[in-house]
Amino acid sequence: MKLSRTLGLELAVLLAFASVSFSQTWTALKNQPIFSANDALLLTDGRVIVQATNSSDWWTLTPDDTGSYVKGTWTQVASLQSGYSPLYHAAAILPDGRLVIEGGEFNGNNVQVLTNQGAIYDPVKNEWTPLTPPAGWTQIGDAQSVILRNGTFMLADPVDTDVAFLNAKTLQYTVLAGHGKADRNDEEGWTLLPDGEVLTVDAIDAPNSELFNPKTRTWSSAGSTIVSLEDPNSQEIGPMVLQPDGVVFATGAGIHVGHTSNYNTATGEWAAGPDIPDGLDIADGPASLLPNGHVLIMASPGIDNIGVQFFEWTGTEFIDAPNIAGAFEMSSFVGNMLVLPTGQVLLTTQGQTFPEVLVYTAKGTFKPEWAPTITSVPTTLTRGTLYVVKGTQFNGLSQGAAYGDDTQSATNYALVRITNNATKHVFYARTVNPSTMAVATGTLPVSTHFTVSARTETGASTLVVVTNGIPSKAVAVTVQ
Repeated sequence: MKLSRTLGLELAVLLAFASVSFSQTWTALKNQPIFSANDALLLTDGRVIVQATNSSDWWTLTPDDTGSYVKGTWTQVASLQSGYSPLYHAAAILPDGRLVIEGGEFNGNNVQVLTNQGAIYDPVKNEWTPLTPPAGWTQIGDAQSVILRNGTFMLADPVDTDVAFLNAKTLQYTVLAGHGKADRNDEEGWTLLPDGEVLTVDAIDAPNSELFNPKTRTWSSAGSTIVSLEDPNSQEIGPMVLQPDGVVFATGAGIHVGHTSNYNTATGEWAAGPDIPDGLDIADGPASLLPNGHVLIMASPGIDNIGVQFFEWTGTEFIDAPNIAGAFEMSSFVGNMLVLPTGQVLLTTQGQTFPEVLVYTAKGTFKPEWAPTITSVPTTLTRGTLYVVKGTQFNGLSQGAAYGDDTQSATNYALVRITNNATKHVFYARTVNPSTMAVATGTLPVSTHFTVSARTETGASTLVVVTNGIPSKAVAVTVQ
């Protein structure tokens, strides 16, 4: 359980950062929101959609004509149904470009309710449609979710071992009971693996980990994490991020220590990693894959305690990352990260720092073999017309960002970015219906559909496919 505000703690732990210089940078948005920014997800038309904390209101951040999110502008969009203002809930972008949210640990106030409400947002119609919960589910709360490689949204019942699968056309759920799950789903996070299975670290049956096989729809053990990753009192756990080398970096919560462990997807084995520095941990909180292959984490000293620090995990060690204003007064669980198409990471903090929304820029860049490749796309594009682009690795090597259990913000889907040669203005074409939602697809041929927006400038341009902030090589096109 998380509180909607933090508790007090000595602040001296962070004073050393005042004299440290970094090549990595945090940049505040030029136009800060007029609301308290919480969950952020990436729509397939390039906009970021953000919820106001503990509210039914949502806003979009649109990049400026150079493609900058730092200089982007805010627009309020449709609000959720009356009586639904969730905080800490499941969320995902569906293959058809709609946003689905489910549950909420809180609902408009500081009282834990574990609501079973849900809704789905259509960005074209700018409207929310309430969802009927899975049959028999009276509580959903801060559930985890994932988009399986076939595009199906899978949702956890946090108070049981059941999961549910959403039919995106009928908006009806099918419930799968148990099927080998060792403990209830509560507080666990889900990570999509290259073979299509889903990895979780048990918060109750610790230090066990488990794999869900979508083909057989059964759970099996993935072995011990070697070190304990769950907080023994709250069962909170840290985020897990799949890295380009096929290793899942898993962070832990604890009392005065945050262990880490690494799951090798090729061998199916765990290996303990170093503890998070300075006695910190992540009892719920964000982490994000960076284009350079590192993992950015936001750590603090235990559940509900304040004093945030940021680090990058290189795959072998932690390196310091710069801190942000107000870090002394917040806990890791208020943070949410989102990988932007620019390769930067957007950070929101529920309004507990100022500037409130920032963008992180890492040092270094991606390896060429990590990038999407385009093998086929029409070279003459008419605005308002639906096209298909084909290639490889359109879904990236990872889901991107992660959290402990709730607040999912995966970006493993292709965006199409068009840049006008004369003006250098940047436009995103809305993508839908990818051939797969798998990660690390390698040389497998994949595709996605895209529609050139009416506001796209005409003339000679270049087109790239970008996923998790990594773009393909540009293709010359003409927009008419």
